[in-house]
Parts: sequence; C-alpha cells; structure tokens
Amino acid sequence: MYTEPGKTKFQIDLRRHLREQDICENLIHVICEIAEASKYVINAVRTGDLGVAGTSNLYGEEQLALDVLSDRIIKKRLIHTGVVCNIASEEMDEIYQAQAAADGLYSVAYDPLDGSSLVDVNLAVGTIVSIYKGCDLLQPGRNQVAAMYVLYGPRVSLVYSVGKGIYEFTLNQLMEFTLTRENVVMKPSGDIYSPGGLRNKYLPENEKFIRYLEDKGSKLRYSGGFVPDINQVLMKGKGIFMYPALQGSPNGKLRLLFELNPMAYLIEQAGGAASNGTIDILDIQPESLDHRAPVYIGCREDVEKAKEFLKGKAS
Repeated sequence: MYTEPGKTKFQIDLRRHLREQDICENLIHVICEIAEASKYVINAVRTGDLGVAGTSNLYGEEQLALDVLSDRIIKKRLIHTGVVCNIASEEMDEIYQAQAAADGLYSVAYDPLDGSSLVDVNLAVGTIVSIYKGCDLLQPGRNQVAAMYVLYGPRVSLVYSVGKGIYEFTLNQLMEFTLTRENVVMKPSGDIYSPGGLRNKYLPENEKFIRYLEDKGSKLRYSGGFVPDINQVLMKGKGIFMYPALQGSPNGKLRLLFELNPMAYLIEQAGGAASNGTIDILDIQPESLDHRAPVYIGCREDVEKAKEFLKGKAS
C-alpha cells in the first residue's frame, strides 16, 4: 500500500508528534528536554560508576552514584529550558525554584532513576516524570498536564501522554525517539499480576486478593522495578500492579508525587484505573513531598475487584 513519504509511524519523531497534539510550545519544550536528558542518563547507566555516592536522600535511603548523576542531568536540562519554575526530585529534600512564577511556566516532579539498585544486576530501570501547569506541585495528580516515563531496558522507550492517549517512542541508532505505538489501550481485565512488598506482611484482605488472582490463572510477573512492571502491564494491555499497605507500613512504599501520580495518569489514559483501595490515586491531595500511598494499578476490573476484597465484599 502506498504511504506518503515521511508519514509512516517509524518516521515520526517526538518533537514532530508533539506539535501535532495541539499543545503549547513551552510544554513541547519541557517534554523534549526531558527526552534529551534521558539520552545522557542511559549513557550513564551503561558506562557509569555503580558505587555508592556517599550521601543519602531525604528518605534516609543510600544514594547510588547513578541516582545523583541522573538527578543532576535532568535538573540541569529543566533549569535551562527557561519555562520551568519549580522542580521536585525524589533525590532532593525540598522543591527547587528554577525561576520566579510567571504565566506560561510549568512545574516538574520526577524520579530520575527509579529502581537504580537493579542496575548492577543488569535489570531494567527508568525515569518517571510528572508535569503541572504553574508553580504548584502539591496538588492532586488529576491536574497534571502531562506525564511520561523512560524505560532503560534492552531498548530505550519513552511513553507519554498529554491527555490525548498513550504513545510510545523508541530510541533508534541515530539517538532519535521515533513513534512505535500509538493510542495504547488496556483490556478490562488481565492475567498478569505484579505484587510488591513482603508477602508475609500482607493484610488478610490482600492475601485473599492474591489467591483470587492465582485461582483465575494470573501469572506472577514482578521484576522489582516500578517502571518495567508498569510498562509490561500497559504495553501488554492487561494485568495489575499492586504495592499494598503492609503490617507496619500502612501507607505502602511508593510516593504519590514522583511515582504514583504520573503512572496513574498514564494508565487512566489507556483506559485502566489506579486506586489506593479507597479512592483514585489521581484524586489524593498530597500533603508533602514524601506522601506515600498503597496502590492497585492496571486493568479497571482487576482494580475494582481489589477494592471489593479490601471492603470485605469479595471472597
């Protein structure tokens, strides 16, 4: 079949695609700068020091050198966009003001290298990004104007949404992100489950939900990395990821601002759902940079079933 030159999906690069989404130039600039930063991050992952940097982040976790380097790479690119006012990173202890508030600016929250401890055993890791209009970062995820992640695996893929569906781009040999999947859609239910947290610390309701998934034939697929596990659920269009409340950790582990909000935004754009077991992740009002919440994210019917078990309405 005849195809107009330059119009096949593998020839559409990220910037060109963004310009077709009818969004403002400043937002295009922010997304493209993050994409550029990711090219330096993957170079650091492939060639960088895997040792400990000798510092700890806000949450008392030992920082790896790659965490620090990735954070600096992304932060520097965001500052130099000239269109970002506030920046929050999982590796910084407070919000960084890149410039004074003004019309047309954006704020960005990101996890520079989620799962960085997996690098030294050669498992996939990723960058997660949440973008808001204006300078307020502590607002419900429903207000995001864009979200994205970059997965550093056998291939480097960038998945983003500006509220108009989900698109995947892959980094080619020329170091260009080109469109590989468009309008990704999830099925109502699936047969994959990724359970985070120690199973022996699960509450009875969550244990019953896991047994329900196993009884219906769901396959365990858990890498220990949030980005690759969500990418699997999203790109296969089926399944559920969960990191529930645990005994001694009622709020789970994952952070609302840096991990849950952007992933919930993307999953909902594909027709899925994300909940803390009571309300949608995107409707939670963050109380601090360290705000954490349990999460059930993936196919809509699977998430609803999890909520039923938590309410004691399923067996």
